[in-house]
Amino acid sequence: MYSITDLRKNLKIIIDGEPYVILESQFVKPGKGQAFTRTKVRNLLTGAVIERTFKHNETIPKADVEERQCTYSYKEGKNHIFMDAQTYDQIPLSPEQLGDAVNYLQEGMTVNILFWNGRPIGVTPPTFVELKVTQTEPGFRGDTATNTLKPAKVETGATVMVPLFVNEGDVIKIDTRTGEYVERVRTR
Repeated sequence: MYSITDLRKNLKIIIDGEPYVILESQFVKPGKGQAFTRTKVRNLLTGAVIERTFKHNETIPKADVEERQCTYSYKEGKNHIFMDAQTYDQIPLSPEQLGDAVNYLQEGMTVNILFWNGRPIGVTPPTFVELKVTQTEPGFRGDTATNTLKPAKVETGATVMVPLFVNEGDVIKIDTRTGEYVERVRTR
């Protein structure tokens, strides 16, 4: 159990019987009245973000979540199959459970899967991935004066906005937290 002074970013808690992660936390001690903590939390099952205020005498239950390192194996139908690195169990996850991580999965990639009560509820891909550009409009010489971006499709099917100098066949680094282009790694 946590008290309101323990609440901080990335702490996993239970609200109304469901796991949440704290996105923002602000402890408030008004001049008059009782102290409280104002938080913004995201439901780990549905992804919904809500604001919640906790009074000074409230205790908040700790979410029984576990993170396991797994390897992405393959796609079977709609589900994506992962293998637990320690037990070698195969874990199927739906696109809904994967969220945006589905755009960055490559065979053999190591990810962290979040489990709640023994049930997989989400995936955390590596912070940066390198993917090959499979389709984009050609860039033109001399088009580098402005920060103009163009859409590029990568090998996983995701579309990323890239600078004009990126061409088909280039390998680019993408930040999986934001889905944004970071840099060109190498060409063809």
